[in-house]
Amino acid sequence: MGIQVEFNPDLALRDLSEFEKGDRKEEECIPKNLKKGKIYNFLKEGQRVYWLTNNEEWKNGQLPLMKTSGDQKLSRPIASIKILEVTHFLVNGKLFTKGKYQVIDTFDLDNPKINFESYKRI
Repeated sequence: MGIQVEFNPDLALRDLSEFEKGDRKEEECIPKNLKKGKIYNFLKEGQRVYWLTNNEEWKNGQLPLMKTSGDQKLSRPIASIKILEVTHFLVNGKLFTKGKYQVIDTFDLDNPKINFESYKRI
């Protein structure tokens, strides 16, 4: 028997329309207008591990924020974020991960500029 943990090199959240339809909680979705410097809450099902670092070589631990439609279908990075806080907890026997992230920069999805090489911010 083992401990099931998912390591995530990015934060993948749903489109806000999922919250507006009542299918997801607001923290499971990307806010309508991401603002640089602002701190947002997130919520993911399962026990997830995110990278927390201040290492300058890795641009102080920046991760890509991506939109997901489920089944590991991800958009290109829409923002560079830094995870500030992560907590694991149970609700009715179901495991969740919640936390806070700060938006470092936002990206124009119509611009082909590459902002991440795998998990490394460039």
